[in-house]
Amino acid sequence: MTSDDKAAAERAARRRLAEDEADIASRRAAAPLRQVFGRFWRHPSPWMILAVLAAALTWRIAEGGWQRGDLWAPVVLVALFPLLEWLVHVFVLHWRPRTVGRLTVDTELARDHRRHHADPRDVPLVFIPWRSLAAVIAGYAALALLAFPRLGQALTFIAAVAAVGLAYEWTHYLIHSEHRPRSRLYKAVWRNHRLHHYRNEHYWFTVTSSGTADRLFGTFPDPAAVPVSPTAKNLHAAG
Repeated sequence: MTSDDKAAAERAARRRLAEDEADIASRRAAAPLRQVFGRFWRHPSPWMILAVLAAALTWRIAEGGWQRGDLWAPVVLVALFPLLEWLVHVFVLHWRPRTVGRLTVDTELARDHRRHHADPRDVPLVFIPWRSLAAVIAGYAALALLAFPRLGQALTFIAAVAAVGLAYEWTHYLIHSEHRPRSRLYKAVWRNHRLHHYRNEHYWFTVTSSGTADRLFGTFPDPAAVPVSPTAKNLHAAG
């Protein structure tokens, strides 16, 4: 790509960024939080996660035998969630399809995430695909039941993962909804994810927090120092 081509791509990317942010600003002014919350439950993944949370809590209460040791895994999960979120976003959602012989290695999660970047305002693409979510739920629940020495510990952990997962889905949906942020904390989270979508897809990978794991891995730069990416809406395309 010549210098003229790069300059043209940069101008086009900046123009797209300005148009998208102006559109987002105008759309977000209209929707109150109560309305956005109601729309959140029109999609399958929140209900799937809520069902797991309710079932795990019900079973845990029936199991009884509460101990302090039940809490260590949920506490570690919450503490490490920004790190886990960053790793999943980088290595699972931004997975670049690979060809092994005649086989193309790709996943539904990665495919839908590429579509999500292509149109961040397409609401169904904001949510975890239900087929992939079902596989994740089955896998982590089975692993928890096998890994923990007591059933009560496993059920507590399953419930904690579901609670964190529901918080992730709500936060991600809220960022892409028409609701305008008001609190200082949420503004930081909202801006962080907007920068990932509308400025440069190679930075700002956390969704439910801002400046946590991104600082650790060097993906939390000064936005003014980062060029607008011409491939933010077309992941893995040649820049």
